Amino acid sequence: MHTVAVLALEGVIPFDLSTPIEVFTRTRLPDGRPGYRVRVCSERPDVDAGLFTIRTSWDLDALRDADTVLVPGTADPSRPLPPTVRDALRGAAAAGTRIASVCSGSFVLAAAGLLDGLRATTHWVAADRLAAGYPGTDVDPDVLYVDNGQILTSAGAAAGLDLCLHMIRRDYGSAVAADAARLSVMPLEREGGQAQFIVREQPSTPRGATLEPLLRWMEEHAERDLTLADIAARSGTSTRTLMRHFREQTGTTPLRWLHRARVRRAQHLLETTRHSVERVAAQVGFGSATAFRDRFKQITGVSPHAYRRSFRSATSES
Repeated sequence: MHTVAVLALEGVIPFDLSTPIEVFTRTRLPDGRPGYRVRVCSERPDVDAGLFTIRTSWDLDALRDADTVLVPGTADPSRPLPPTVRDALRGAAAAGTRIASVCSGSFVLAAAGLLDGLRATTHWVAADRLAAGYPGTDVDPDVLYVDNGQILTSAGAAAGLDLCLHMIRRDYGSAVAADAARLSVMPLEREGGQAQFIVREQPSTPRGATLEPLLRWMEEHAERDLTLADIAARSGTSTRTLMRHFREQTGTTPLRWLHRARVRRAQHLLETTRHSVERVAAQVGFGSATAFRDRFKQITGVSPHAYRRSFRSATSES
């Protein structure tokens, strides 16, 4: 089982600490088995978390035995990094352990020398400070997270959730990550200056909302050449009323929602089959492979081929 060590430093931000704990402990594989073993570790048993003190069960040796180390942010990023923590992080990095930070946890990685020569991010409020303090790091304040392979960083606490879901997807694929997103009640449509592999599960509405049956129908018929008029006819409303209801309940338009539904289905096919990009495009309802490539990159930030290289399972169907 994949072991995740969450490092609690003095002044740890409780929200940053709880995000990876909750996401990874609740992740389940298709057969119901837990996907991760989570351990909260610290330099000393008792850790100041601001309004309260937490007591951990593991010391820094847990970093050595982990497959992934998560470093939450702290209230004071300028606090000197204890040498024992620095050495433990460097040792884990040297052993090939995946290491990720949430919010100002990037300052900890930088202080340990793990961000030298790498692109990284942090909370936008602290981005200039990180860049000034560690000029060897290429700080990008406009993204939710950065994946350098072994070393990953995320922006604010909510972006830490994006990053955790991304790592779950890397480890176990889109189906497991989508289930983790649902359990986390993840805001599923993350617009903005992001160019990462963000899990995009179906944009949902509260149960009982008027569009819920229509969204299910659109998802089931996404491969059809649906027009705005077709969708409005299905809903029994005018196109103008449909557009208004969609904006109110999903925050987007019917056709944009449909494009994302098609891209979600394409992601699954790219991960689980050897079908050509042209065949995938036709299967999910795009009129041409060119239109599919353009829309796929617009939504995910990468091309279909790049996505397949990153996420395709070694046991994919033929």
